[in-house]
Amino acid sequence: MKGNAVLIVEDSPMVLKVLKHLFETKQELSPVFAATLSEAELYLSKPDTPYLVAVVDLNLPDAPNGEVVNKVLAVNVPCIVLSGSYNDKKREALLDKGVVDYVLKESRYSYEYVVKLISRLQKNQFIKVLVVDDSKSTRAFIRKTLKQHLYQVLEAEDGIEALAMLQQQPDIRLMVVDYNMPNMNGYELVKNIRHKQNNKNLIIIGLSAEGSGALSAKFIKNGANDFLRKPFYHEELHCRLMHNLEEMELFEAVKDAANRDYLTGLFNRRYFFQVAEKLYENAVEHNKPLSLAMLDIDHFKQINDSYGHEVGDYVLTKLADVLKEKFARFTVARLGGEEFCVLLSGLDIDKSQQLLDNFRCLVAEQKLAIGGIDLGITISIGVTDNTYSSLSDMLAIADKCLYRAKQAGRNLLILD
Repeated sequence: MKGNAVLIVEDSPMVLKVLKHLFETKQELSPVFAATLSEAELYLSKPDTPYLVAVVDLNLPDAPNGEVVNKVLAVNVPCIVLSGSYNDKKREALLDKGVVDYVLKESRYSYEYVVKLISRLQKNQFIKVLVVDDSKSTRAFIRKTLKQHLYQVLEAEDGIEALAMLQQQPDIRLMVVDYNMPNMNGYELVKNIRHKQNNKNLIIIGLSAEGSGALSAKFIKNGANDFLRKPFYHEELHCRLMHNLEEMELFEAVKDAANRDYLTGLFNRRYFFQVAEKLYENAVEHNKPLSLAMLDIDHFKQINDSYGHEVGDYVLTKLADVLKEKFARFTVARLGGEEFCVLLSGLDIDKSQQLLDNFRCLVAEQKLAIGGIDLGITISIGVTDNTYSSLSDMLAIADKCLYRAKQAGRNLLILD
């Protein structure tokens, strides 16, 4: 896996100014800048910096004929080329060498595209793509093209093998599938995935060297996201992939936002019950341990009354941050106000109690620095592992235990 360092090799002050400004909005990337091939070689010689990608100008003071491209590719760093003029033969030669893209310095949009492409490359490292084609040479070509863009690439030679692979690796996000294959053609594979297996989350790009526009319509009507006719340009495939991935990520972001509490970023009450109900049913069916904890901040109303709601919100977000960190493998939600819930699946009651009580002690020991004030808070917790009736009953039992903890003096954990 590559890091987040980006090498920019460019001698134009104007271009550098634009790129530096654009990178300011990309905190997840760490650009370094070189104005010559010699400077670039110094950066590339450092073994402790695995560059995600290099963006290079073809015409440098000490490398006027694009020599920098070979230097970058020689150390296995993906390369995006910037050029002041378009040359079709040069473009073809550079793409054949294995550069990621050939971008003209036409306008600000060109540089915005480059930065967007770099962000895409960073995300691509975590995306599995399944290439399904009975032609070994076609699979090799597509694999090479996808690898240049840092995707994790898997291969299958027909629909039957593809279905088995999707079962084994459900985290495959994208599939590129040819139409004409033995055993099960691409169209039948798409129908099987969408209709029989009801897999709506996989991005599917259909391919074919034959047929009319009716074939692409047939693919898309039955669930493919897009269709490409062979042969296709390197850039055409990647633009289609980028567009479909961005659309999926936008949908996932909207869906995730709908499931989150607006203030703390924890799951909200509605989504918690959706997830918790399934975990509860699974625990009961397979006799697995399941504990549920209700917790809230002691004297929270006094904090709001004394310091204002802004400080109260700050306290809630800080507590939520620690909950996310300490209970990352479990289901955590804000149910409302100062009340939170933790569902500990797969952990017996003794370990759950110990983990929760350690958390209670940690919160009591910490101070929150707010506007010159060191504010200390405590929490009370009610816990149960009683799964005999229903999830709602578990919640009610934990809530009663929480009430008892409050009545007994607060800053306590009470176990059912």
